[in-house]
Order: sequence, then structure tokens, then C-alpha cells
Amino acid sequence: MKYAVRYYTKTGNTKRLAEAVAQALGVEALPISEPVAEPVDLLFLGNSYYAFSIDPEVRSFVRSLDKTKVGKIVNFGSAAMLNSTYKKVKAEADKIGVPMEPREFHCRGEFKGVHKGKPDAEDLKAAAVFAKSFLD
Repeated sequence: MKYAVRYYTKTGNTKRLAEAVAQALGVEALPISEPVAEPVDLLFLGNSYYAFSIDPEVRSFVRSLDKTKVGKIVNFGSAAMLNSTYKKVKAEADKIGVPMEPREFHCRGEFKGVHKGKPDAEDLKAAAVFAKSFLD
């Protein structure tokens, strides 16, 4: 299987998770400004809630995906207040015909002092374990 990791972050929390996921998969974590150029079976997409939704840049990135190059999206991320962005990402993926993996990873992220220190070392380890569960 081929894997890619892309992420969007404003605070650095999701980047840290993306790096843990990518290391576990043996690939590089890249920001969503880097297109998925080579075909991949699984695209691990890191994102979070901003103003109660996914960022417009994440929405645009998902819409720009070539469904012939991406087998499935695996959602992961962190947030201080809200939980999973799965439904929001899936709504965009459905529009272009790219399926979503039903499993995802989510943990708390620090924002303005709330959940200080999150994601922590245990969260990063859990993200890596999650990613490794997809290795063939």
C-alpha cells in the first residue's frame, strides 16, 4: 500500500500529529499546499475545527483531489472544544467521489490555554499506533 500525509494547522498541534503519523508510515508529512501528485491508497488528512467548521483551505484541498489518485481519506486531528471533523471532511469528499475510512484519530489540542500541553507525548504515541494499524 502507498500512503501520503497532508495536514492543515494554525497552532502547530495538527502538524505534530501529522509528523507522528507520517513517521509511523515511513513517509513525509506535508502541508495541504503540497498536492498529492502520486497515486496513494490512503491519504491521511490532518485538520481541525476553526470557527465551528473545517478551514476553507481544507475544503478546497479536498475538492482539488483527483479521485483516480486517492483511494481513501483517513481523517485525523485535534481540537480544543469540538470533536471530530469527520462529517465535515466526508461531506467534501463525497462531492468528488473519494471514500472516507470510517476509523479516525482525534485528540484534544491546546488553544488559548485550554488543554495545556495537548497533544502530549501520549497523544502522539496514540496517533502513531493508529497509523500503524493501517500498515499492510
